Amino acid sequence: MSSENHPIDANAADRPTRRRTPRRDGKGANASANQHLADQSIIAQADEFAEKEGGVKLIANQKILGFMKIEKPMMILSLILVIGSLIAIFTKGLNLGLDFTGGVSANVIYQEPAKQTEVIGALSQAGFHDAVVQYLGTNQELLIRLPPQDGNAESLTPLLDKALDLPNNTATVDSISIVGSQVGNEIYLNSLLALAVALGMMLLYVGTRFQFKLSLGAVLALFHDVIIVVGAFALFQWPFDLTVLAAVLALIGYSINDTIVVYDRIRENFRRVRGLSPTQVLDLSLTETLRRTFMTVGTVFVVVIAMLFLGGEGLYWFSVALFIGLIAGTYSSVYIASSIPLRLGLSREDFIVRVKPEFEEEMVVFADPELQNSKD
Repeated sequence: MSSENHPIDANAADRPTRRRTPRRDGKGANASANQHLADQSIIAQADEFAEKEGGVKLIANQKILGFMKIEKPMMILSLILVIGSLIAIFTKGLNLGLDFTGGVSANVIYQEPAKQTEVIGALSQAGFHDAVVQYLGTNQELLIRLPPQDGNAESLTPLLDKALDLPNNTATVDSISIVGSQVGNEIYLNSLLALAVALGMMLLYVGTRFQFKLSLGAVLALFHDVIIVVGAFALFQWPFDLTVLAAVLALIGYSINDTIVVYDRIRENFRRVRGLSPTQVLDLSLTETLRRTFMTVGTVFVVVIAMLFLGGEGLYWFSVALFIGLIAGTYSSVYIASSIPLRLGLSREDFIVRVKPEFEEEMVVFADPELQNSKD
């Protein structure tokens, strides 16, 4: 081709070569549309596989269990359990232990090891019913707690000395104290305050670390666990004392820990996985944490069952409360803590980090006079 039709610019050698920036995806102008179609194809294939395998989805060669497929029935079951527990609490009330109602507390020392059942039987024969007996370090030193009795500490000491004596095993009352009902009421109110503060701090913690929708789901899951445990004690009129309250507080810590693990995976998957609906992201997250949940719950269950059958009278109701709470807490981490944020519209937009305006890059347009003249 001749140079007349295509003149050569003399300054071209001095002008820096202008290169076009290659597209990041390398797919041209229709990259986003093609990606969307590919994502929809993956979802359709996953749903088709799920139908064939009875609800098990396959995403990136990973089987995804359809936890949210039975979300509604589980939510209805939770609602029934919570309403039933509240009815039991308000109609039957709690069978409060001596820690809340007041009574007599005595430290007793035996010459030989004594069994708790023998001590309770001896007290019942002497007319002291509903006694609570606990070991204090050894099986020769015991803590005896009785309902409110007539008389003062001085008059009760000789009566207990005589009632606690076992065959070939003499007892000595080391100390005795009487706890009034007013002190018990203060302990009861402080216990309710401790529960409220614990739930409030959990709400603040999850809301700060994750997102408000998740924090609301976590707190409602904790409320669900506490109500079910307390409702069971109210329904069957099991004794509710400070050891049971300690189990409830321990349950709050355990349940929020399990929920945080699930939430952390949910946040990670919303950010890194593309082409999945929020329900599928939750199923993926719960599937990935399922093994860890089974290992943790199984380990704790072994300890709780050991305390239930081998811990004695002092740890029995503590173990019962933990046993019920572990079941409720594991269930709520899946179908309460995860379902409620989903119903509140949880999506990927909730986890995208927004760039502040002052940190946004400024678009600069460089006007090249020589290039402009060549176009003219």
